[in-house]
Amino acid sequence: MMKSPTTGLIVQKYGGSSLANAEKIKAVARRIARSKDEGNQVVVVVSAMGDTTDDLVRQAKAITERPDERELALLLSTGEIVSSTLVTMALRSLGHKAISLSGGQAGIQTDMDYSRARITNVDPHRILKELREDNIVIVAGFQGITEEMNITTLGRGASDTTAVALAAGLEAKICEIYTDVDGIYTADPRIVPNARILDTIDYEEMLELASYGAKMHPRSIELGAMYNIPILVTSSFTDTPGTLIH
Repeated sequence: MMKSPTTGLIVQKYGGSSLANAEKIKAVARRIARSKDEGNQVVVVVSAMGDTTDDLVRQAKAITERPDERELALLLSTGEIVSSTLVTMALRSLGHKAISLSGGQAGIQTDMDYSRARITNVDPHRILKELREDNIVIVAGFQGITEEMNITTLGRGASDTTAVALAAGLEAKICEIYTDVDGIYTADPRIVPNARILDTIDYEEMLELASYGAKMHPRSIELGAMYNIPILVTSSFTDTPGTLIH
């Protein structure tokens, strides 16, 4: 994985529920702008809006019961492209310089598995170029590109993995995961009424929780541990402290 000398940089990731409509996208843009105004360089990874990915799968299945894997990956990647361009437009309307990049343009290189690809390398030179030009960089999550220039997808929930991989490649000081929950709980609060939110958790414990269904992609935790990237999981709707994975 190519590493950059950049310091004082943060990577943020916003999930589909945080981007479900125009008003939520505008709210996310304001949060991103606030981070930039605090003096940070900011790279943002976005998921597809709301239920877009499920809708695209349904459309493909309406055409054929067995969609070609390459074509399906290319189709599904468009959901994150839509989100990245709309967030960029929202930031520009606030007076900030911003640019959207696909996973491939952002340097996310993968193996040949179209539906559950693994990241083989991160080449951050394009992102670094845009940061030097004072842009906020908005990256489409969940996707990458092969040596043969074919689009791949990383599996459900893998925008987390995109974000942590970029944070590692850019040597970011933190990766912030914004979602529809306040942080990581000791148990599912919908099932266990007295579940409490954790201030901090280590990578090994978080990986175990993720394997039982906690809202983090396990591969993102593995990458965080491998490259020692602090990961903050917090709400995109409130200003709660969240949970720090480190």
